[in-house]
Amino acid sequence: MSYKPIILVAGEPNSIFFEILFKIFKRKKIKSPLVLIASHKILHLQMKKLNFKKKFKILDFKKINHYKLNNDSINLINVKYNQKKAFEKISNKSNNYIKKCFDIAIILLKSNYSNRLINGPISKKNFLKKKFLGITEYFAKKFNKNKIAMLIYNNDLSVSPVTTHLPLKKVSKAINKKLIFEKVQLINDFYKIRMGIKPKIAITGLNPHCESISKFNEDEKIIKPTIKILKKRKFKVSGPFAADTIFLKKNRKKFNVILGMYHDQVLTPIKALCEYNAINITLGLPFLRVSPDHGPNENMLGKNLSNYLSLYKAITFLEKIK
Repeated sequence: MSYKPIILVAGEPNSIFFEILFKIFKRKKIKSPLVLIASHKILHLQMKKLNFKKKFKILDFKKINHYKLNNDSINLINVKYNQKKAFEKISNKSNNYIKKCFDIAIILLKSNYSNRLINGPISKKNFLKKKFLGITEYFAKKFNKNKIAMLIYNNDLSVSPVTTHLPLKKVSKAINKKLIFEKVQLINDFYKIRMGIKPKIAITGLNPHCESISKFNEDEKIIKPTIKILKKRKFKVSGPFAADTIFLKKNRKKFNVILGMYHDQVLTPIKALCEYNAINITLGLPFLRVSPDHGPNENMLGKNLSNYLSLYKAITFLEKIK
């Protein structure tokens, strides 16, 4: 069987990404060729610091189709970045470097070299600078896609927030019927096309116990009517459910996906339940974009103690997916 290459954009150079990638190379067999877009210098410095050895195969991305690749070596598209130490404090110094890495990945994706991308963690505050809520929205802009969704995927239960990296005080005004409908449609399409099933989706309310003392109750005025419309359109949706009880085992086991109204409403419980056994998938793009479900983790740099499971799950997910 022939496996398509998976593009890896390392992201923030001062993160745990290389450490967990080294651990995967040491302990696991990956069938799909991995094409890493990163700095050769940083990679070499961190390999030395973390006591990891592996040969490099430096690639010219303009001639990428000429190479026969496997994972015996690190297949590297080198993007220059000047740093003297293996790890430094995260800052906006790396912004231009990260952008160049993403730009090369976008060229490869648009040329149909690959339809699979994993990006390492970045500092949203430094790199995105309030221009985008997250990398999900960054890629949506680059590919002119207006309808996207964040899915934190696990085999047993996945979650998706209607609003993503939005301050809590702005959530209630951002929620509307159209947005909820779009998220359900994207989730439904993903599961039908990629998994071969029509997903059962639980939708949470916004307010505690789906109640509000305010004159305008989003649960009654927005969420319930949208669920009614979705049911008429034959989507397998239920709700609204109180967010504090839907994640109880007897409740969550009835569903494939829980759609919440905001980021921490669903990401906090799924991370408590799954820890590193979940991945972040962007729905609505013309390719599969996945990332490990964690950030740069600056406090763990150079300690060689980071868990590689989420990145490994991201790679194996892309190998298995239709």
